[in-house]
Amino acid sequence: PAMSPAALLRALPLAAMLLLLLSPARAARQARRPNVVLILTDDQDVCLGGMTPLKKTNALIAQMGITFINAYVPSALCCPSRASILTGKYPHNHHVVNNTLEGNCSSKLWQKIQEPYTFPALLKAMCGYQTFFAGKYLNEYGAEDAGGVGHVPPGWSFWYALEKNSKYYNYTLSVNGKARRHGENYSVDYLTDVLANMSLDFLEYKSNFEPFFMMIATPAPHSPWTPAPQYTKSFQNVSAPRNSNFNIHGKNKHWLIRQAKTPMSNSSIQFLDDAYRKRWQTLLSVDDLIEKLVKKLEVNGELDNTYIFYTSDNGFHTGQFSLPIDKRQLYEFDIKVPLLVRGPGIKPNQTNKMLVANIDLGPTILDIAGYDLNKTQMDGMSLLPLLRGDKNVTWRSDFLVEYQGEGYNGSDPTCPGLGPGVTHCFPDCVCEDSYNNTYACVRTLSASWDLQYCEFDDREVFVEVYNLTADPHQINNIAKTIDQEILEKMNYRLMMLQSCSGATCRTPGVFDPGYRFDPRLMFNNHGLRARRFSAQFL
Repeated sequence: PAMSPAALLRALPLAAMLLLLLSPARAARQARRPNVVLILTDDQDVCLGGMTPLKKTNALIAQMGITFINAYVPSALCCPSRASILTGKYPHNHHVVNNTLEGNCSSKLWQKIQEPYTFPALLKAMCGYQTFFAGKYLNEYGAEDAGGVGHVPPGWSFWYALEKNSKYYNYTLSVNGKARRHGENYSVDYLTDVLANMSLDFLEYKSNFEPFFMMIATPAPHSPWTPAPQYTKSFQNVSAPRNSNFNIHGKNKHWLIRQAKTPMSNSSIQFLDDAYRKRWQTLLSVDDLIEKLVKKLEVNGELDNTYIFYTSDNGFHTGQFSLPIDKRQLYEFDIKVPLLVRGPGIKPNQTNKMLVANIDLGPTILDIAGYDLNKTQMDGMSLLPLLRGDKNVTWRSDFLVEYQGEGYNGSDPTCPGLGPGVTHCFPDCVCEDSYNNTYACVRTLSASWDLQYCEFDDREVFVEVYNLTADPHQINNIAKTIDQEILEKMNYRLMMLQSCSGATCRTPGVFDPGYRFDPRLMFNNHGLRARRFSAQFL
C-alpha cells in the first residue's frame, strides 16, 4: 500500500527533509548570493606609477570592471588604515592611531572592542559566509602582550595570518591559531606565492553550499622589497619619477617637511631609486597571484558570481619634498590608493571619479551580502550603487584624513641635534615622523573645488591648504592667501568630521547644496582648538 505523507516524512533522512523544506526560491537565492575576494597590497602607491607593473591585474580586473581614480585612505599608515577597512570606521572611532601596541594596533583593547564587529565577523555570523584570511593582518598581530599567534579574531573560518609586519622569507604564520615557521627556500617559503597557493587550496576544498569571502593581504610592495628570483633582473632601467615635487624643499610646510635636506644626497637618491625598482619587482608576484586566482575561479565556474576588489592600505613617496621613502604624510602620494573592482553587474572598462575611501569597503561588502547597513555603526558608504551604475546617486564631496605621529621622548642617537620626538630617521638625519606629526585634514572634491585643508597639533598649530586644480603636486601652501570665509568653513567642517560617528560622517560638505554653516559655533581661540584636537584623537 502507498505510504501516507507523514510516514514518508518519517522515513526520509534529515538532509532530504531539509531539502524538501527549503523552497526552490530560497534555494536559488542562497545559490545566487555573490562571493567576494579582497586583495590588499602593502604600501602600494597609485600617484607614482605603482600600478604600472601589474599588466595581468589591469587586464583581469580593471579592464573587466571599474577603476576608482579618487580612492583614498583616512590614515596613511598600515595599521590604522587596515583597521579602517575592517571596521568601516575613521581612526577616531576605531582608536587605532599608529603601528604600535600603545597606538592600539592589534592590542587587547582592539580585540575586545572592535574585532567582534568587523565586517568579516558580520559576514560569517549574520550572513552565513565562509571566510578566509591569508597574509599580513595588523602590524602588531602575534605580539606576546596581545595573545600571540594563538589569537584568531572572530569572523574567520580559515586563518593564515602573518606574525607582525611584512616579510617575504623567514616568517611565522598563524595557521588557525597554531604557529608555522617558514624559512628561505623560494619554492615553499616565498610569502606572496604561499598566499597564492593557500588561496587556490581554499577554492579547491571549500564548501560549495555557502558563499565565500576571501581577504588576501600580500607583503608586496612593502620593505624589505625581496623579489622572487625570476624577477630580480626586471625593470633594470626604471627609476623613481622625477615629478615637480621631487627633490625640492617643502617651503611653507610644517616643520617635519622643512627639516628634510635639499637637494638630497646622491646616496639617498640611489637608495630610493633602488627601492622603487625593487617595489615593482615584488609586485610581479602579486600579478601572478591575481592571474592564478582569476583562472581558478573561472575553472570552478564561480568567476561570474564573484566580486574582486583590489586596493592598498596606503600610498608611498620616493623623494617628494626631499623625503627619501615612507608614507604617513598628508599629501596625495601617501593618502591615494588604487581601487579596482570587477563583479556581477559591473560593466567593463569604466572609470569613476567619485570620492571614495577604504571605510567604504566594509559597508559595500556587507551590502553585497544583503546585510542591513542600518544595523552597523560604520562611517563609510556602500559603493554598490556606483558599481551597478545607478543614476542620480547622491555622494560625498569630502572625507577626513587623520594621523597621530609616532615618536619617543628620547633623541634619535644618530641625530641628537634634532632634539626629542623624531623617529624613522635616515643616515643623513632626515626624519620621516615625529610625535607632533599629528594632523587632521578635510579632503574635498566637488564640482567647483579640489581642495585639501589640514591642521597640525603642534606648537605652531600649523595649517596647510592646497588647491589641487591649480597645484596638483601640492607645492604651494595657500593657507595665508585663500579666502578667509573658506578657511573658517573648513575649520568648522574639520571639527565636525573629527567628532563624527556613523551617519554624521556622511553629512553635506562645505560646497554641497545642503551645507549649513553657523559662524557662532566657531572656535576663535587657536589654543582651545589645538587642545580639542588631541583630546578628540587620543
